[in-house]
Amino acid sequence: MKAISNNALAPLKQRTMLAPVTIKAFLNCFLLLFVLSVKAQTKNPFGNPLIPDMIADASIQEINGTFYCYATTDGYDKGLQTSGPPVVWKSKDFVNWSFSGFYFPSAVGTKYWAPSKAVAANGKYYIYPTVNGFMYPAVADSPDGPFKLAKGADIFSSSFTSATLLKSKTPKGPAGIDAEIFIDDDKQPYVFWQKRFAAKLNPDMVSIDTASLIQIPTKRQGYSEGPIFFKRKGIYYYLYTLGGDEKYQYAYGMGKTSPLGPFDFPKDDIISTTNHERQVFGPGHGCVFNVPGTDDYYFAYLEFGRRSTNRQTYVNKLEFNEDGTIRPVDLTLNGVGALHPVTSGKKIKVINSKVSSVRSDLVIKRNQDSLFRRTESFSSAFAFDDANGSRWMAAPEDTTSWIVADLGKSRNIKRSEVYFVRPTAGHAYVLEYSANGKTWNSCGGHPDVVIQSPHTDHLNIKARYLRVKILSGVNGVWEWHIY
Repeated sequence: MKAISNNALAPLKQRTMLAPVTIKAFLNCFLLLFVLSVKAQTKNPFGNPLIPDMIADASIQEINGTFYCYATTDGYDKGLQTSGPPVVWKSKDFVNWSFSGFYFPSAVGTKYWAPSKAVAANGKYYIYPTVNGFMYPAVADSPDGPFKLAKGADIFSSSFTSATLLKSKTPKGPAGIDAEIFIDDDKQPYVFWQKRFAAKLNPDMVSIDTASLIQIPTKRQGYSEGPIFFKRKGIYYYLYTLGGDEKYQYAYGMGKTSPLGPFDFPKDDIISTTNHERQVFGPGHGCVFNVPGTDDYYFAYLEFGRRSTNRQTYVNKLEFNEDGTIRPVDLTLNGVGALHPVTSGKKIKVINSKVSSVRSDLVIKRNQDSLFRRTESFSSAFAFDDANGSRWMAAPEDTTSWIVADLGKSRNIKRSEVYFVRPTAGHAYVLEYSANGKTWNSCGGHPDVVIQSPHTDHLNIKARYLRVKILSGVNGVWEWHIY
């Protein structure tokens, strides 16, 4: 056997000494990659939309110090074949929103799209949704409802009834969706709808003056829906959509003569379009609203979101040049924050969270834009991030789903507010508390299915942990606020 010299052993010894260092470095790199992977998986690409739910075609207004948001309820997984029920979200500060029950009971179960703002006239409130593909006028004593059809029996059919806003002599019914109502300073009401049509409303608010019917000529051609109309400093503004999906846009014209025109169309007439840098896709059908007593205007719009009818609504500031032209909207998914003082109280920070399961990541497919890339993750941390675009979802096979909030130490707890996923279908749940995370006591919730959001429990307990066990309803939470 050949003897091994010290010189021959030196490289082996050096390799042996370096091995632990190399392994440690490898493990550190692996751990770093794992952490970065987790962070990537828990990224929220949806930002902070206005409402902790899927809504589109929003009509927002402030009435007597309360913001109202009427909209199409999305998220029912059947595209344009269905919609959620008619609910109105309300807020005092524009940050904390809630709804309870339905504001148009007879329309529950229909395809309920694109309601207008609630318009005050004749001592009543009128609203103009598209139901089963047709525009209807409805009336109530309050913007909260309950609304009912303004003409004839308060009943809908699968096609259309004689209570539609427009009339038709054909069996197909009167064509037209997406009513937008404007009342001028002289109290004359107008209605604008799909494909650039417009007309005066009669004083009864439930029929149109057919002699005034026009189709507004615009600078850009092609299909259009979701019209927006408002007046500022003596100038009338007519906004109309172009395209759809990730290609949704808003263009506009302006004039001083009449709500029916003529309109001038500025060179820079596109005010909202996809922003790839900020990952805002297809800013479409929404509204413009003003905070009463101010010159503050805001632009609300749906965003492509999770594809199909799984959209959310965002709000950005609408700004004007000195000559009255509209500046292209500085689109962002971050929201505009509170428009009135927030009085909801101080939230308790959640240090950690645990859940029964987590749904796998969802890769959202593009439709028209090859640059669209979006993946949704469902981490439990999303239930506590104060961003209405992210959510925790349990795995589909999880039949006993729960989520635990760890407050880090024992705290005095006064209130719990849970915003469940698809709240318009209702939820039942149990709320429990614990000092050690092992022994649990019931402190809230309800066994019956209730349709509202948030689900609020008023408490007077001291605990480190809270747990929500979902008994009925979609197994997920947009946001959970603890006070």
